Amino acid sequence: MYENITKTEAKQILSSDITDMLDIIKDIKKIKTTREITYSRNVFIPLTRACKNNCGYCTFRKDINKMENYVLTKENVLKTVQQAKNTNCTEVLFAFGEAADEYDEIKSQLENWGYDSMVDYVYNLSDTILNEYELLPHTNMGLISKKNLQLLSTVNASMGLMLETTNKKLLKTIVHKDSPGKNPTKRLNFIKNAGKENIPFTTGLLIGIGEKLSDRADSLFEIRKLHNQYSHIQEIIIQNFKPKSNIPMKDYPEPSTKELLKTTILAKLMFPDVSIQIPPNLNKNIKPFFIFSGADDIGGISQVTKDYINPGNTWPQIKELESELNMIGYKLKERLPVYDKFINKKFLKEEVYKKAVKLQSTIN
Repeated sequence: MYENITKTEAKQILSSDITDMLDIIKDIKKIKTTREITYSRNVFIPLTRACKNNCGYCTFRKDINKMENYVLTKENVLKTVQQAKNTNCTEVLFAFGEAADEYDEIKSQLENWGYDSMVDYVYNLSDTILNEYELLPHTNMGLISKKNLQLLSTVNASMGLMLETTNKKLLKTIVHKDSPGKNPTKRLNFIKNAGKENIPFTTGLLIGIGEKLSDRADSLFEIRKLHNQYSHIQEIIIQNFKPKSNIPMKDYPEPSTKELLKTTILAKLMFPDVSIQIPPNLNKNIKPFFIFSGADDIGGISQVTKDYINPGNTWPQIKELESELNMIGYKLKERLPVYDKFINKKFLKEEVYKKAVKLQSTIN
């Protein structure tokens, strides 16, 4: 009933009072075919904190001159992966700074280990993890070439890149003035290339970084345009900006709950066939409101590592989540880093497909 929603209608939803949307919320209940909220058991591995972007809201990035260890060694990575396997994780999440190997220090370290680039290193790690540990890698490393996307797709179950916003004006503000990789045109082209390669893909919006309501609508429409063409978007994250004392944007206000709820509602209306994710550790006390508004996934939860992007926000315990969801008539369901409908030979390369099918049987 909302498949042909227009930008004008979308902007009206984002600017309306949340209490005027009760009928739409009832319609969302009809769109959602199950009362299951999905999550994946993952381990978060930040291969390097170096990054060529320097975003005003980031606590993850470290100055190359202040780093003691430029890149995690393979030995340390695999030690953590073994811990993950011992605790029944299925996903190994690689997240690290964009174009990190453009720094001479990182390039030299990789060359000493026998690797040409970060992509080369990630490929080797992913191949080992996939075939020797039988876990599924998911990589989020910022902008890379279509050729490198194709290479990593042979050993990754899914990949991701946050669009964040289509507002190019933020490239001239404290938000992204030192972050060339956050150019929306480049990021949309990256998501398009992932679609051309049939890579199950995660993207999303970052709410509260100075964008307008119309930008949020525009961002969702740009994502939908690509999904309509390639059908590769498996989840959309609606992530809220969190002010922290040690970032340039420390005085920026946190977006209101009603703004986040309305964006979640619009995302679900526009993407009835895509999971809408809300980070559970950033919205601890209001998760039920997001679920009623269309969110049906809470992302990866690690019982082994912290959230290195938001280190002050601890992961919830799985038993705690189960209890909380049961109280509102929903149940928690484990998934892989690649969603069930993408576990086929169109979207997964042969070895990844085999491992995904095997792991899928262990969680269902």
